[in-house]
Amino acid sequence: MLVLSALSAIIAPFIFLVLLRMSAVKGMLFSAIIVILLSFTVWGVGSNVILASILQGTHKALTILLILFGAIVLLETLRGTGAVTRINQGFRNISKDMRVQVVIVAFLFGSLIEGAAGFGTPAVVTGPLMVALGFTPMAAAALALIADSSAVSFGAVGTPVQVGLSNVPGADLHFFQTIAVKVTQIDLLGATFVPFILILILTIFFGKGKGFKSSVPLLLWSLMIGLTYSISALLYATWFGHEFVSILAALTGLVVATVTANKGILLPKEEWKEALQEDFEEDENASPMSLLTAWAPYLVVVALLLITRIVTPVKQFTLNVLDLSWEGILGFEGISSGWQVLYSPGTVLVVAALVALVIQRKSFSTFASASVKAVGSIKNAGLALLFTLALVQVFTNSGINGNELASMPQYIAKSLAGGFGSMWIFVAPYLGELGSFITGSATVSNLTFAPVQHSIATQTNMDSNIVLAVQVMGSSAGNMICVHNVVAASAVVGLAGKEGDIIRKTLGPALLYGALAGLGGFILLSL
Repeated sequence: MLVLSALSAIIAPFIFLVLLRMSAVKGMLFSAIIVILLSFTVWGVGSNVILASILQGTHKALTILLILFGAIVLLETLRGTGAVTRINQGFRNISKDMRVQVVIVAFLFGSLIEGAAGFGTPAVVTGPLMVALGFTPMAAAALALIADSSAVSFGAVGTPVQVGLSNVPGADLHFFQTIAVKVTQIDLLGATFVPFILILILTIFFGKGKGFKSSVPLLLWSLMIGLTYSISALLYATWFGHEFVSILAALTGLVVATVTANKGILLPKEEWKEALQEDFEEDENASPMSLLTAWAPYLVVVALLLITRIVTPVKQFTLNVLDLSWEGILGFEGISSGWQVLYSPGTVLVVAALVALVIQRKSFSTFASASVKAVGSIKNAGLALLFTLALVQVFTNSGINGNELASMPQYIAKSLAGGFGSMWIFVAPYLGELGSFITGSATVSNLTFAPVQHSIATQTNMDSNIVLAVQVMGSSAGNMICVHNVVAASAVVGLAGKEGDIIRKTLGPALLYGALAGLGGFILLSL
């Protein structure tokens, strides 16, 4: 009964969203009710703890809604200024083949945004960009989520490693770099194949019948881009540590992808456009705006994200001014929610939208109109996030109970660990995925399960650094399927209510990535 109660946070969303195809609003409402009732009756969590957890979830939902609002308002502002049209023309000048576009936009540009921002930002930025390129909304949302995987290990300037592993014994900067190198060594298997996996998903699920056959001509090119990303990531982790791996590897990959695509190196002459929206028409009129002017707001986003995270005085200012964090909710020291508004990627996106008005010489009415559209787009997402995060926080805080039980996530981890012994390396990534699926954060998954993984590795005489590395990779893969990321990605492309359909597309790649992480970890242990 205890195991089933703990697993309810996983089983219920899967049944309601994936099997019964409910919208996230309904499915997560029912799931939250079930988890709350079981936490109260079986786990012995007090009503005051449950209420504090619900308030914590509500507060966290607001922080995510700010990011959603920022992403949509920036996109809609750039639509109004004409920048999106110019950006899309730039992408089409590189290649009109949608298989190439998904690698450049979703994987490489998305990885750059992930490295700078994290917190689910890439999918809500790249998804709408792909819709503007002509991708169907379902293809854009699913592919944006799948692409935001390898880079998550080092997202938000290394936060999943530096913060996520901070409660492991002996954690210091040398330890973080060691884990970063192990992750990138193992990810030579995973990251290398992500571009081709994206192309496979695109052609099989969103093409017109040829499926795998349409992906084969891009095999060599996609592997070249994947290898460029994964090998450069390993080099950057070795040279510089964990903070800039995703940013630098993505930039390296963008250069190689752009040059090779422009010259047609390893690419077929026939362009593939089978995933275009019905009645989609490309704007053939040359935009008078320069490409640099069109891209300038996104460059501002990356620059501001890096400045607020690297330049110490600026970082301290953005962390401490307009701090709406809620500490010790209802008197519980461990139940808190951070919200440094100026530090939020959402605020950075809003600022970039305002900067766009100046650079691209448009009136404030363009921003006002974009804001109205953004608010309308995130209304349903707000409810879904509210129910999702209520479930998440009750689940996470279930260790505060009257039955002297470990928290539900800790109980699941210990129950799983019992029967695997030295084969745990193949299971470890999925514990990381589980953490991200439920909590919606690779960093929180690592904070929750890294000590468990370290303990299991010690008990089974495995290299704990390798086990922790596959935990980090698993938490990254969980980004593809975590409910609140899916809610966010569906909201920004206009697919609210279709979250279960999206998860059905992303679940297979998430499981495959976990398997590759386990295999890579096993190989490294065997050397």
